[in-house]
Amino acid sequence: MRYNRLGTTGLFVSELSLGTMTFGGNGGMWEKIGSLQQADAEALVRAAIEAGVNFIDTADVYAGGVSEQITGQALKSLGIKRDEIVIATKGFGETGKGPNGRGNSRYHLIEACKASLTRLGVDHIDLYQIHGFDAATPIEETLRALDTLVQHGHVRYIGVSNWAAWQIMKALGISERLGLASFASLQAYYTVAGRDLEREIVPMLLSEGVGLMVWSPLAGGFLSGKYSRDDEAKGDGRRAAFDFPPVDRPRGHAVIDAMRPIAEAHGVSVAQIALAWLLHQPVVTSVIVGVKRPDQLADNLAATRVVLGKDDLAALDAASKLPGEYPGWMFDTQGVYRRELMAAQKRQVGQCRS
Repeated sequence: MRYNRLGTTGLFVSELSLGTMTFGGNGGMWEKIGSLQQADAEALVRAAIEAGVNFIDTADVYAGGVSEQITGQALKSLGIKRDEIVIATKGFGETGKGPNGRGNSRYHLIEACKASLTRLGVDHIDLYQIHGFDAATPIEETLRALDTLVQHGHVRYIGVSNWAAWQIMKALGISERLGLASFASLQAYYTVAGRDLEREIVPMLLSEGVGLMVWSPLAGGFLSGKYSRDDEAKGDGRRAAFDFPPVDRPRGHAVIDAMRPIAEAHGVSVAQIALAWLLHQPVVTSVIVGVKRPDQLADNLAATRVVLGKDDLAALDAASKLPGEYPGWMFDTQGVYRRELMAAQKRQVGQCRS
């Protein structure tokens, strides 16, 4: 297990993190995703930590808060020292009735964070993330609320999830201008079959030094290897009951076709190739794996040992590459000469050093 810096902070997190969306499902959507109770959840937490995982991600809306409760109790039951685990959770979703029981207002976030602290049974949250964008609340209000939580010691670092590149850039600018705590990470959907992030968000993250936590790295089980064109509902995968996140089926199946021979050549599962591809992307800080069974967790953890060669990566890139989109194709057209100058400079520097 390797450990990466979270953005530009001094905090190091494991390249795989344990997601807890499968903990506690109590009906509705959460029941379809997972309904692990305390004993089974603790077995997964133990196995993950023994494998070197030091990063656990949850949210206040998962199973109506039960996921946080199970996560906190698991850490206590297993005797995990507080300074040896990085706990991440999120606020934004509905946790109460009425118009102020959700969103990114100061009113809601401070109360939501305190409630998460209680459910987790801890005195601070290492990474507190905004779970979605709230069009009704000024970004400055949200950032001031988060800064208050940091200043009071309830939160160590702040992050964001499911925001657009321009929204994150605006927030980073406000934080810098006002001297407020700034986003250390983005949690976002990214897979070899869903590379939309690369259009605007990935360049922004690399430019600004913001870390990336990947959710649903197997596209809701689509990239597990159990789905085919003929029968997409093979096995007991989550897709059969909860078809999310959206996947471009033709491109997705083309990616799976490209992954199968690579998996066979390496003697690993298709799922491990999908995870390994993410772990080979420079922008990725940590990949969140959410599982229901120990064997699934073991398979996911083994992806950290898969080394993809240049030919493997080229084959996957060819199968999954995004179609051209403006202004990207103009950048490619107009920027050739300057990129070639920069490449030549790098070659010259390399030759001088050698």
